[in-house]
Amino acid sequence: MSNEEVRRVSEALDAIERIADPEERVHAMSQAMAAQVKRTAKWKEERRELVLKLKAEDVSIRKIAARIGTSPSTVQDILRGYSGSGTHRPRKAAEE
Repeated sequence: MSNEEVRRVSEALDAIERIADPEERVHAMSQAMAAQVKRTAKWKEERRELVLKLKAEDVSIRKIAARIGTSPSTVQDILRGYSGSGTHRPRKAAEE
């Protein structure tokens, strides 16, 4: 599975944080952040597509969350078409 790849990425990021020279460290951090920005949209779309596929197969929200390694509320947000941060989640309309 992907645990080995995730571990290697984490170790690489830890190595950046250990760079002794502050200027070199921040430069490396900037490069890593810029590379990730490019990937984020693609990764979010791939996750959204899988969530929609699993839901169409009648997999429960809790099982989808467990299978993709996220929370049920994130799965619900994806199904609702919401992709912002949890702290800026739109409020539900007041019921009348």
